[in-house]
Amino acid sequence: MSEQHASQDTWQGMQFGLFSVSDITRDPVSGETPSEAQRIRDIVTIATHAEQAGLDVFAIGEHHNPPFFSSSPTTTLAYIAAQTERLILSTSTTLVTTNDPVKLAEDYAMLQHLAGGRIDLVMGRGNTGPVYPWFGKDIRQGLPLAIENYNLLNRLWREDVVDWEGKFRTSLSGFTSTPRPLDDVPPFVWHGSIRTPEIAEQAAYYGDGFFANNIFWPKEHYQRLIDLYRQRFAHYGHGAPEQAIVGLGGQAFMAKNSQDAIDRFRPYFDSAPVYGNGPSMEDFTEMTPLTVGSPQQVIDRYASMRDTFGDYQRQLFLMDHAGLPLKMVLEQIDFLGEDVVPVLRRELQKDRPENVPDAPTHASLVTAKYGADAPRQPRPNPNRGDNVTGGSPYQDTQTSGSAFGKAAER
Repeated sequence: MSEQHASQDTWQGMQFGLFSVSDITRDPVSGETPSEAQRIRDIVTIATHAEQAGLDVFAIGEHHNPPFFSSSPTTTLAYIAAQTERLILSTSTTLVTTNDPVKLAEDYAMLQHLAGGRIDLVMGRGNTGPVYPWFGKDIRQGLPLAIENYNLLNRLWREDVVDWEGKFRTSLSGFTSTPRPLDDVPPFVWHGSIRTPEIAEQAAYYGDGFFANNIFWPKEHYQRLIDLYRQRFAHYGHGAPEQAIVGLGGQAFMAKNSQDAIDRFRPYFDSAPVYGNGPSMEDFTEMTPLTVGSPQQVIDRYASMRDTFGDYQRQLFLMDHAGLPLKMVLEQIDFLGEDVVPVLRRELQKDRPENVPDAPTHASLVTAKYGADAPRQPRPNPNRGDNVTGGSPYQDTQTSGSAFGKAAER
């Protein structure tokens, strides 16, 4: 195990944190719209404040169009990594369809080194159709792109020398992605989906995590995707369904008094592009996990999530959206850190079966690979004639009848 992450804290049970979609939205109360520069500075403040408040994770999305600013998550997260010590840094979507998997392999391995292992990422197809032609891709090939690109990325992180030929990019011959993953252990990958069962299948096939953003739909919608993922995770031989790695999003707005929370949040709800001209705030909170009220109401709502989804590993909250000013966002983070998360940690750990895994960290993945006391293993060097076999750790469970298996055979 490298000295870089030897002192990294480990989390028992679940991880709690924030995820951002990086929107730039007019504040309907003050009438002000923050500049791109202000929102970028604010997101760094939000992430560092999350660590100070005792949260475990900060994640940011990837967008290439207004009104969003996060076109380069790795740059943002590297800057945040330099100003934090224990916060796990992630993405709330990394676009596996329109990014080159070779560049993803290089960028996130570099970020993993710079952050001392405090990195994972959520793979997704994105929800902005025009992004595909901007990057020379066809949206009609979205699913095949997601399957093929992730298969290549998975191999680039696990094989020193890759020979590869596919449909959507030029072939590779004797290619080595650099830098290699820290401790020869790639960043943990979650696959995120709002509505696509094939992505749940992909997560299960590789034995990766599945992240449901759990924002805009009733819980039954996400329950179907998560149940499918758990069943297929077991089908591919990675463990029992309850051992699958699940993450959930969520939304909350709090005040000490629930009516104050309702009054303060209503203008933001009514004016936000994602909410406006739709159901009322009361109807929306009834239908979705959005909870507007006291910290105890948020605790009650999210402590009940495992009744629907089973024991899970990560809970992230969307807080910095809809034009909320920075001061208000930081207040919400304080409510999470002081009042909500400590109780949820206890409640969601109660009666947690022993076979349910803890949330993944780089340290836990290194231990799983090498053992608790084993030193880092030397990497075979093909330039000096070492035997390099490559291969995915999931190779034994690949089936030629699967779209994922067929991609792996190329």
